[in-house]
Amino acid sequence: MAPHKKSKKSKRELKKLKKRKNVNGVVPVEPKTIESDWWDAFWHKNSSTQGCLVPNDEAEGFKYFFRVSKKTFGYICSLVREDLISRPPSGLINIEGRLLSVEKQVAIALRRLASGESQVSVGAAFGVGQSTVSQVTWRFIEALEERAKHHLKWPDSNRMEEIKSKFEAFFGLLNCCGAIDATHIIMTLPAVQTSDDWCDPENNYSMLLQGIVDHEMRFLDIVTGWPGGMTVSRLLKCTGFFKLCEGGERLNGNVRTLSGGEEIREFIVGGGGYPLLPWLLTPYETDGLSASMSTFNAMHEAARLLAVRAFSQVKGSWRILNKVMWRPDKRKLPSIILVCCLLHNIIIDCGDNLLQDVALSGHHDSGYGEQFCKQADPLGRTLREKLAKYFHHGKEKAPSK
Repeated sequence: MAPHKKSKKSKRELKKLKKRKNVNGVVPVEPKTIESDWWDAFWHKNSSTQGCLVPNDEAEGFKYFFRVSKKTFGYICSLVREDLISRPPSGLINIEGRLLSVEKQVAIALRRLASGESQVSVGAAFGVGQSTVSQVTWRFIEALEERAKHHLKWPDSNRMEEIKSKFEAFFGLLNCCGAIDATHIIMTLPAVQTSDDWCDPENNYSMLLQGIVDHEMRFLDIVTGWPGGMTVSRLLKCTGFFKLCEGGERLNGNVRTLSGGEEIREFIVGGGGYPLLPWLLTPYETDGLSASMSTFNAMHEAARLLAVRAFSQVKGSWRILNKVMWRPDKRKLPSIILVCCLLHNIIIDCGDNLLQDVALSGHHDSGYGEQFCKQADPLGRTLREKLAKYFHHGKEKAPSK
């Protein structure tokens, strides 16, 4: 019997297999722990940089440069490792001619996001070129955006009950599910891309980022990519979150009943730039406030400041969001913003401490005037009034659940 003749198809498959083996063959086996060589070299080179208040302790110094502990850094590497080693390295080598490890790639990307420094400066700190910093950072952003989705999602009912209980314990707000705010990411644009839509009230070109946070300043929902020329009220109405709430598919959990029989539905709190809605409570205007209104405003403001602080923290930790971005690709910028929010959440979820000293000392939108929205839904007015009266009367009886 004549030997079986190999088909052209099987030859092609064999060729592909050999090619795949060759590609994989140039990638070194990645260690599970942080490589000491890149960190030792980086620490030696940058720990005594003039003009920088770098902590003397190495562990604190690591967090100073990368905003995360070594343990959290290792977790982030585990999320993106497969993506970073499965694609051809495309010449990602350092000045010593060695391929960049996953750890060094992640460190380069985190430093670029954390410092907001130029790609040239970041590259010099690691001994790599500007193009390498650019390529490594974008690969990391693409990988983390895909692999860390579970760190930013709307809570399930059990988790939401925990959040509501914390808002009640900390601020006295019954059935409050979070706080909402928005901030501008400022950028320069080439003349051909400028338009009134992107020019905000302070005559900056900017992109908006809106976020809803829980009691730990963890982002539960974000939306970005919209032009800075929009008001926050208009931005809200363009979001999927708004459509879900208006359709009764979100903030539709258990109702709380006060001692007098009044019902308190789930809601979030927001500043005066947002409309007063059945599920979004804003403060009373400051003129002619009654005692109950003043009490409500004080409790409302304490909770709302969680969102303000969250934005000050994320823009302070990931300074790339707080510096004027030079002609960014508006299609890629939302991914950069999202990844910074994901990193913020990962730090919290990993039990890492947010570095309070890196948060912006002023408001996250310094120089921007406060917006005010006149829209007020009657059901929102009624809910706000119920809560104001409840607070003012000293919570005579504990509400039933």
